[in-house]
Amino acid sequence: MSRFYGPGEACTKELWVDVAEANRSQVKVHGILSNMHRQASRVILSFDFPFYGHHLRQITIATGGFIFMGDVIHRMLTATQYIAPLMANFNPSYSRNSTIKYFDNGTVFVVQWDKVYLHGKEDIGSFTFQAALHSEGRIVFGYKEIPMSVLEISATQHPVKAGLSDAFMLLNSSPDVPESRRRTIYEYHRVELDTSKVTSVSAVEFTPLPTCLQHQSCDVCVTSKLTFNCSWCHWVGLDDLSDSLPDLYFSDSKQQREAREGRRGASQG
Repeated sequence: MSRFYGPGEACTKELWVDVAEANRSQVKVHGILSNMHRQASRVILSFDFPFYGHHLRQITIATGGFIFMGDVIHRMLTATQYIAPLMANFNPSYSRNSTIKYFDNGTVFVVQWDKVYLHGKEDIGSFTFQAALHSEGRIVFGYKEIPMSVLEISATQHPVKAGLSDAFMLLNSSPDVPESRRRTIYEYHRVELDTSKVTSVSAVEFTPLPTCLQHQSCDVCVTSKLTFNCSWCHWVGLDDLSDSLPDLYFSDSKQQREAREGRRGASQG
């Protein structure tokens, strides 16, 4: 669930995390990213961040205005599994004043792209914005300086978007070479923000909805009062779970995993 806050709303300033006023020991300027173009670097959080029900301790910060949330680094980081306050072709190496910094106080992790310029459009001015990941799962995008309409940013050399995305990865055997394994990424959910609303002194707040992954046992799951409209239980009789996983993932990922583990245990017994 997401909500925009405009320049005239009090929540906009309240949601912005003033990294400059934070404890200096908790703020780090990423020296490599602040002096590179089209680069990414992995950072370890001090707490487990729940993203789509999965608890993550490591994330990957990219110079292009987004955080990659996947485990496996690949060439298409901009495609899915991201938290993107403003994904675009930013080049921190253009100016000594441009930095990518992050702040972690144990309950919130903030990444700030500070005074960064668009590659090839440096005359437009610098951008300053941030993404705040709160330990309870809430995500906040804060925009301090957006010198142009995001709708006018070219996506020719780099995707331009704002929002969230998650996916899961499967290893599939090639029919021609059975011993080889091919990774296939399935995106199952995406939140695309209206970038016309991304302006200076604005903010977006995402509040996570409950997921079935928070249940730690089948008993808790089936007795839960939360309504997920689960349908996996009706499909337990399927003979080949792995072939059906991509389509059925949308119903109830946790019950699928438990069913798969149960079948594996039964076959070993």
